[in-house]
Amino acid sequence: MTAPQFDVLAIGNAIVDVIAPCEDGFLAEHGLDKGAMALVDTARAETLYGAMGPGREVSGGSAANTCAGLAALGAKCAFIGQVADDQLGQVFAHDIRAAGIHFDTAAHTGDVPTARCLVHVTPDGQRTMNTFLGASQELTARVVDGARIADAAVLYLEGYLWDPDTPRAAMRDAMQAARDAGRKIAFTLSDAFLLDRHGDDFRALIDGGEIDILFANEGEAMALTGTESCEAAIAALAPKLPVLVVTRGENGAVAVTGDERAEVEAEPVQKIVDTTGAGDSFAAGFLAYHVKGRPLAECLTMGAVAAAEIISHYGARPEADLKSLVAQGLG
Repeated sequence: MTAPQFDVLAIGNAIVDVIAPCEDGFLAEHGLDKGAMALVDTARAETLYGAMGPGREVSGGSAANTCAGLAALGAKCAFIGQVADDQLGQVFAHDIRAAGIHFDTAAHTGDVPTARCLVHVTPDGQRTMNTFLGASQELTARVVDGARIADAAVLYLEGYLWDPDTPRAAMRDAMQAARDAGRKIAFTLSDAFLLDRHGDDFRALIDGGEIDILFANEGEAMALTGTESCEAAIAALAPKLPVLVVTRGENGAVAVTGDERAEVEAEPVQKIVDTTGAGDSFAAGFLAYHVKGRPLAECLTMGAVAAAEIISHYGARPEADLKSLVAQGLG
């Protein structure tokens, strides 16, 4: 098998985040479920945006954030995601390329604007997200380059993008291309709300041996398996997956492969500022070492360090020198 050019190729929503602090009263006033992610239409997005305080615009999207973390750790990455031919689309394309990530998906032309996520951050660091998917839902199978996917050791798929029909078909094509090339497929469940809509799909992928690495937080894992504890969920999922990674917030994370199980505590953080992208960054840290064949415990430690950096500041992409932080964490 030819050595791949990229360590990871990710497919996901191409989103620009608008992040602003708020009080809990703002969430109650606007009927927002604290800590959750909701999909909104154009009218709802405009209402919430108009009510938000001053914010920051930063490129986001779950899988794109993971790519940014991977690139910061020295991994070679590519990203497939759909933006529109508008200002926010140009911002997204500039930011992802500036991070050293290969991105050549042509902009969508038409009336549908680039996706944006309104992120409301309460004083305790919890983020409540309202996402307008816009052009990201226009991702079609025609932009899935089988040769490009075959040129990556791992295909990383974002559960959020499974929701719209058109991107879901494109992701299935990408999975087949990865399988045909003998590459690994990693999948993140993204959010528990998706399991109400696509849980059967996800369980079928797992039962069919279509996923090599599954990332889930404890709530998602329990919802997927219908269990009432994280340990029960791990026991149900681990035998079906080559690699299972379950994050548990302040309680750290667990990874299982075969008969091997590793655990890591959460890295200490002086102050939790914004939890946006913590799971994305954890996946980046884990994968950065996994593609190098490093021990499971070290992969988890790398994920924990990367996640701790993200929650120490606003925004879902690293600001500190991740390589240095990881070296300290593993030391």
